[in-house]
Amino acid sequence: MDQSNKQDHPTNGADVLVDTLLANEVDVCFANPGTSEMHFVAALDRKPRMRCVLGLFEGVVSGAADGYARMADKPACTLLHTGPGMANALANMHNARRANTPMVNIVGDHASYHLHFDAPLTSDIESLARPMSKWVGRVRNVNEVAQRAAEAIHESRSLGGGVTTLILPADAAWSSTSATPVQARSNETLALDGDALRRSVAALQAGADGSTLILLSGRALREDGLALAQSIAERTGAHLLAQQSNARTQRGKGRVAIERIPYSVDLAVKLLAPYKRVVLVNAKAPVAFFAYPGKPGSMLAPDCEVIQLSPLGTDAMDSLRHLADAVGAGARPQSLQARPGQQPSDQLDWSAATPINPQTFAQAMAALIPDNAIVCDETVSSGRDFFRYTMQAAPHDYLQITGGAIGNGIPLATGAAVACPDRKVVLMQADGSAMYTVQGLWTQAREQLDVLNIILSNRTYAILRGEFKSVGAGTPGENACRMLDLDNPSINWVQMANASGMEAVRVSNIAEFGAAMRSALQRKGPFLIEAVL
Repeated sequence: MDQSNKQDHPTNGADVLVDTLLANEVDVCFANPGTSEMHFVAALDRKPRMRCVLGLFEGVVSGAADGYARMADKPACTLLHTGPGMANALANMHNARRANTPMVNIVGDHASYHLHFDAPLTSDIESLARPMSKWVGRVRNVNEVAQRAAEAIHESRSLGGGVTTLILPADAAWSSTSATPVQARSNETLALDGDALRRSVAALQAGADGSTLILLSGRALREDGLALAQSIAERTGAHLLAQQSNARTQRGKGRVAIERIPYSVDLAVKLLAPYKRVVLVNAKAPVAFFAYPGKPGSMLAPDCEVIQLSPLGTDAMDSLRHLADAVGAGARPQSLQARPGQQPSDQLDWSAATPINPQTFAQAMAALIPDNAIVCDETVSSGRDFFRYTMQAAPHDYLQITGGAIGNGIPLATGAAVACPDRKVVLMQADGSAMYTVQGLWTQAREQLDVLNIILSNRTYAILRGEFKSVGAGTPGENACRMLDLDNPSINWVQMANASGMEAVRVSNIAEFGAAMRSALQRKGPFLIEAVL
């Protein structure tokens, strides 16, 4: 490394920005920089405490920052190049926003005095960032850098967390300054609403017959939150469910077994029909992902009472503790058993005669998930059996796509592996959505991250075939099939992984899959299994 960049260098805005990030425990930067960010890159050279991870596409950068923060419980920063570079990151910024992920985006811009020339990369960064950001700010001069950075960090961590975007003009980065790092203000939470607590207690008291549902998301889906919620349910007769999409759920043997609301409108409506009351803990009232002809938008019964006990920004654990005290529930449940009807993985035939399909794959995963793994899921349609078959798998953290913008899986696993280098990350990834951010495989190889990528290769956008039918569009013909299928030519995932710098294998039955996964779990570093369905 060139040491000349570190010696006798006057402090500039970029230095103060990095120092402010580090002073606030933001010590990982996922980056795809350009010309406007070169002074920030030079400052990173002078600050070895900041870990810098390069993504070859901005969607990898934002998705990796999402996965990192979900597991580290603190924000990473991203480094993006002007409006177009940030625009490439927007889809996974959207997923992070839906996950309430703390993330600080640093977006470099032209020098302030250059903007009036309307150079080719000039754009309205604020307008691009605002729909996907909880907070957007622009540095006006070098003396504002530290304070604006501290604001961005504070906003990313407070009131439930969220995505923030700080725009850094090049001249603010390169100008000298005597400013020093600024400590971000303490995190803020909303106070528990007393009336919401009273209504929740009344709903639970009225639902001793099982007609009250407690719907959980966010922090409530960690092991201690689930235990407290289960204790409340046992005391009151209420039922528990998880929201359909969640940032992080702690699952597996020894933990409370909880189902999530199905994606299918028909299945969700049927499941939720018996409930007369629902208490929301960090969750939203369940709605259909899309509008479907002749089907409801809300998945609750029309007369169901909805009580928001703990909205976003409220401390879910504090809310659950107050609720437990109010109904006389203990801190730990009496039972952690899986729900009736769960199919044990020992029913699986591990022979070469057994094909890989959604059911057999889920059963195999139930048997093979290693203890304390981080399971990332962007299987879209092929992984819908995963939850019900893995209630009693080894204890693991489960991370899923939250905003529906595909291309989240590979980056999510990448960021989670950076946050937790001592844990095995297992990615379950659909082949179509994997192509959106396939560049993340290269980042895994470069950083030697301990990620097992499992590509479920059905060589079609199976989710879209299902949606084609669900919206009443009929039977797909030749042109429609050309929009939905990925088999002409088929994507060779072994060669794709090899080109990115990692080893890979293709398997086509459960015997081969089991052998490949057991072998991969014995090694450290990135690996890919293409599982042909």
